Amino acid sequence: MQSIFGTDGIRGIFNKEITYSLAFKVGYALGSNLKSNNPILIGRDTRISGNILLQAITKGINASGKKFINLGICPTPAIPFLIQQEMFSSGIMISASHNPPEYNGIKIFDHNGQKITENFENKIQKFIEDANQNISVPTKETTLKANKDLMDIYMKNLIQSMGGENLSGMKIILDTCYGSATTCAKTIFQNLGADVRVINNTKNGEKINMNCGSTNLEPLKRALEESPADMGFSFDGDADRVIGVDSKGNVLDGDHILFLWGRELMEQNLLTKNLLISTQMANLGFEKAWNKIGGILHRTDVGDKYVHKAIKEKRAVLGGEQSGHILSKINNFSGDGILTALQISKYCKKKNITLNDWLNSSFNPFPQKLTNINLAFKINEINPKTRILIDQIIENYHLNYSENCRIYIRPSGTEPLIRVLIEAKNKNTAESLSSEITNKLRNEIKKILF
Repeated sequence: MQSIFGTDGIRGIFNKEITYSLAFKVGYALGSNLKSNNPILIGRDTRISGNILLQAITKGINASGKKFINLGICPTPAIPFLIQQEMFSSGIMISASHNPPEYNGIKIFDHNGQKITENFENKIQKFIEDANQNISVPTKETTLKANKDLMDIYMKNLIQSMGGENLSGMKIILDTCYGSATTCAKTIFQNLGADVRVINNTKNGEKINMNCGSTNLEPLKRALEESPADMGFSFDGDADRVIGVDSKGNVLDGDHILFLWGRELMEQNLLTKNLLISTQMANLGFEKAWNKIGGILHRTDVGDKYVHKAIKEKRAVLGGEQSGHILSKINNFSGDGILTALQISKYCKKKNITLNDWLNSSFNPFPQKLTNINLAFKINEINPKTRILIDQIIENYHLNYSENCRIYIRPSGTEPLIRVLIEAKNKNTAESLSSEITNKLRNEIKKILF
């Protein structure tokens, strides 16, 4: 049996890779492997399949003899925060993050609110394999009431993270992506005094991440044109990511957030060794500009768990990904798009500066070209020999072109794709190399497979 875990928990298309049966077994395996009898906290995003998977997981937990509390629809970061705050034994978030509606996933957190280790993933995997024939899967649906009091605790904590600062006088537009942020983002910003307009703000699991949110900024840019505001923020489906847009339509991605926020912390002598943690996707212009002002950028593999690991090892206080997944010391390094948006807004208010002016003081990014090569399978589902051949082809491209520009090629851990990132000082160079490398790589992979 192939590992059910990818770079961010378990993820796939509902009723294909992610089934009722698998979800039941995950709940059963998790409950059976926990020493504590404290309840397990469970939340989900707005996807239609979320309630079905919630039913399955909770029945699995009950079958293991453990208890659970249902948080209902919520941002992913609410789970790790409340685990620590209320001493839950573990937590589960049912979400496929930024993926389309047909996908779903299961993210598991330990008693510290951290994503479970690879060792614990292996333990759950083995338990499912060993118990595979002995678990009967019930299908009768029950009503599971959501705990609103816990959501209030999470929301109050976000407001308190502002340290008494408010956002009065600021006009802000939020794109909540028909997802988890619909539950609380508007209320939080309004309670802090901001003049808030919200788009895509219904809990609609059929529209989540569809032509909106952090992976498609056009709706937010249009909203800023139609109803001018100081800034806008666009969240992904489970609200652990955010991308900003200034009043003139310029994009504040995760690289810019890290640079600007990091520079503030550096000036306050709050940044350990002037160190930021990011991934191989981070823009080369960001790295060079950060080095120029005395900073150090440490790159990891793509995935917030790798960023988190490096943060802990190097005792850093800030890290994240270009996609807008930012980890800060404020909330124990749990990626929270709403928290990040609040911090950016707070800095603009305190500095008495527009986001446009602040963004203009950031770095000039190198042109990047990111292309996806579609596969008929997830890379971790193929046999090991074929995977080794594909990895070798990728490594050859890294070696051949690394002197002239930066190239990063990686198989997606959550989708049937290989992502090809080309970066160069000149836009034409980046685009021509992207076409050349993508075509060659596509053809070489076809030869191996067919």
